[in-house]
Amino acid sequence: MRKYLLPENGTFYKANLHCHSTMSDGKLSPEEMKAEYQKRGYSVIAYTDHKVMVPHPDLTDENFVALTGTEYDFDNETEENPYHVIPVCHICLIALDPDNVVQPCFALPNANYDRIMALNDPRYKVTYDESEPLWTREYTSENINSIMKHAREKGFFVTYNHPTWSLERFEIYGKYEGMNAMEICNYGCVTEGYDEYNSAQYDEMLSAGKKIFCIATDDNHNHYPFDSQRCDSFGGFTMIKAEKLEYRAITDALVKGNFYASMGPEIYSLYMEGNKLHIKTSDAKRIVCATGVRHSYTAFPTEGDHINEAEFEVSPDDIYVRVTVFGMDGKPADTNAYFVEDILGE
Repeated sequence: MRKYLLPENGTFYKANLHCHSTMSDGKLSPEEMKAEYQKRGYSVIAYTDHKVMVPHPDLTDENFVALTGTEYDFDNETEENPYHVIPVCHICLIALDPDNVVQPCFALPNANYDRIMALNDPRYKVTYDESEPLWTREYTSENINSIMKHAREKGFFVTYNHPTWSLERFEIYGKYEGMNAMEICNYGCVTEGYDEYNSAQYDEMLSAGKKIFCIATDDNHNHYPFDSQRCDSFGGFTMIKAEKLEYRAITDALVKGNFYASMGPEIYSLYMEGNKLHIKTSDAKRIVCATGVRHSYTAFPTEGDHINEAEFEVSPDDIYVRVTVFGMDGKPADTNAYFVEDILGE
């Protein structure tokens, strides 16, 4: 009997779950961003401007969903320890319900908030509840965990962003609790020269027993033209499989982990049959299955120069399985991790 790890039914929708518009330090308006991403096959954008949560319901239509979000940052910057040398932490919060428009925590002073208010544009509203706890930017795991916990309780999907750019190591991010997912790829940081394909960091989190998902994002600010090699758009995306292109269907799929992360390759199906893991993909040079222990499985083409499917035998001694598909240009696509205790013996 087949157990589908990515749903058998539904449609894959291409999403960018981390971006910055003119509501903070990006160069594209929310409307311009929608137009450019739709030209390239995207159906979903989570607008996650710094420090402010601005809903864009006017952008949602039958072909596009604008998710409401924001990005919070934490640091202990001082004159003795300037920003460019200290570790920091950034997290994104994505509202699970389109009517959830109250920012779960807020920080003042907030230059982005002041600027948006000065626009006096009814399309751009920032709502916060003064009875809610103020967000403090104190860089401690206790404070960061409390914010993530509060955001989850208030109905938000929480992602942990770009650990390499943030100068964080496992002794720091291994203490974080409460995230739904982490960025296995942050393409904006890649274009800046960082090694922000974070497969090793994801494996560290999984090996520590953290059952979290992985996403690929752009974190785009669009300071360079689209035809520039420095363009930070359209390089990291998340393919969400949902029953329909509606706000709640998309966020339900996020919460359930019905998606994969990619910088190029496509994954068409992923399922268990007995103790065998099956995957079907676009053309790939190789397909690798990591296990959390000191062995992995690799499938290569048996003839020709590419492979489109693979089968891996899962052992009860494996901790988890997660598959990476390497496209013909070497770019990866990554499934979420599935813990063996959850997928065997059911």
